[in-house]
Amino acid sequence: MTDGPTSPGEDAPSTPLLTIEGTRATIRLNRPRHLNRLQPEDLGALMALFDRVEADPALRVLVLTGTGRAFSAGFDLGAIGAAPEADTAAAAGPAFEDVADRLEDLALPTICRINGGVYGGSTDLALACDFRIGIDSGEMFMPAARLGLHYYPNGIKRYVSRLGIDNAKRLFLTAERIDAREMLRIGYLTAMVAADALDGEVERVATILAGNAPEAMRGMKRAINEFARGALDDAAARRRHLDSMSGAEISEGMKSFAEKRRPRF
Repeated sequence: MTDGPTSPGEDAPSTPLLTIEGTRATIRLNRPRHLNRLQPEDLGALMALFDRVEADPALRVLVLTGTGRAFSAGFDLGAIGAAPEADTAAAAGPAFEDVADRLEDLALPTICRINGGVYGGSTDLALACDFRIGIDSGEMFMPAARLGLHYYPNGIKRYVSRLGIDNAKRLFLTAERIDAREMLRIGYLTAMVAADALDGEVERVATILAGNAPEAMRGMKRAINEFARGALDDAAARRRHLDSMSGAEISEGMKSFAEKRRPRF
């Protein structure tokens, strides 16, 4: 996967872009001249792409990435200042918080391919993914405190549940910029690699995910996310567990184990 813009020296007319290769979908933020800054119209486009990816039973994994030297500069600050009044918000489309929540709740596993810096709201988009693989020259910061912005609650909750209360306070309250090694140390990155190894590591993890039992993964992902929020539906998780004990996936899994071959789910 390359990181060059679609047209030399120009941003694409719209972002994001969806490509599908076999069992993998890739959504690429594609305004490299503006560090893939997201505009209000992009939020509805992302929601539509998430729906499309989730509805395709052939897809097993989603990769979210950016074009150029950054993953994303986050949401357009001018659009935040011009936010609609409450009675017109619905007509204006989804909020950024809604997009991050939807990404977190996608049934299939997700990988954020962090190809550079990650800033502002895009730090929460990355946290909403199940895996975050970034390059060793990357960096991040959350500037809400410098801007006078009280961040939306679910984004704060994701920071706390993923990174712990002390790291969440550090990143939100100091607006401190940290490098990739520190991102890895605090758990923001699940893996850090050299830039020329990024695609290989994404490929490795995506291949593992695409080869595992999709229904089992979907159910466990849901339970893990619910547990992290302190809202586990225990009865539903137990039903999924019991159903899996007599389902087609465990039958193939046990058979492939006995036959010493890869399962075909």
